[in-house]
Amino acid sequence: MARRVFNFLIAALCLIPATALLSFSQDKVSGKLKDAAHESEKAAEALREIMNTPDKAIPNDILASAECVAVFPSTIKGGFIIGAQKGEGVVSCRTPAGWSAPVFLDLTGGSVGAQIGGQSTDYVLLFMNRSGVDHLLSNKFSLGGEASVAAGPVGREAGASTDWKLNAQILSYSRSKGLFAGVELKGVSISTDGSDMKDVYGEGVNSREILLEGKRTAPEVVRAFPRELERYTGHATKTN
Repeated sequence: MARRVFNFLIAALCLIPATALLSFSQDKVSGKLKDAAHESEKAAEALREIMNTPDKAIPNDILASAECVAVFPSTIKGGFIIGAQKGEGVVSCRTPAGWSAPVFLDLTGGSVGAQIGGQSTDYVLLFMNRSGVDHLLSNKFSLGGEASVAAGPVGREAGASTDWKLNAQILSYSRSKGLFAGVELKGVSISTDGSDMKDVYGEGVNSREILLEGKRTAPEVVRAFPRELERYTGHATKTN
C-alpha cells in the first residue's frame, strides 16, 4: 500500500508542468524583493509630489547639479522628552549610462528636548559634489558630523542666492504635514540597508559598484525611483 502511494506521488510530480515550477520560483523571488520594491515606489511617489508643488519644489537647476539624490519617505519622528527618528530610503547617482540602480539606506537619529507625540516626515538629500558622494559610499556616516549639510533653497529662492554652489556637500529638505522646505538635518546617521541590498543584489555587493561603476543592474520592479528622477532631469548622464 505504501509503495503504491509513493509511486502515485512520483507520477503526480512528473505531471506538474515546468512552467508551474518556474512560477513558484519567481513567486519566491518576488517575495524577497517586495520590501525593496515598496521602498523604491514610496520614494518615487514622495519625489513626484514634491516636484509637482508649484513654487515650492526643488529648483530644477539644483536638482540638475546633484551627483546623487536620496529620498527617505515617511520617516517617523516622535517620543517623550527623549526623541528619536527612523526611516528607510533609496538613493541613485549619475553614471555614464544615466541614473544608477538604487541603493537602499537606513536613517536613524535622536534628540533631547521638550517634545511629545510623533509625526511622519519625508526627507530629501542632494549630494552636490564628490566629497558628499564619498560619504555616501561609506557604510555609515553622520550628517553635520563627517558630512557637512545645509538647508536647500526652495522654489524661486534659488535664483536669489548662489551659496548652494559653493561648499555644500549635501543639501537637505523635509516635508511634513504638506509643508516642504529646506532644513538643516543634523545629528542623524545614514547607513546601508544590508538586508534589502542582499535581497536585490545578492551577497558581497558594495555601493560603489552600483552607484558609480554601474556594474550591477537592478530588477525592473525596484527601479521606480531612478525612473522618477529621469522625469525631472532627463537621462542625466555623467560625462566625467
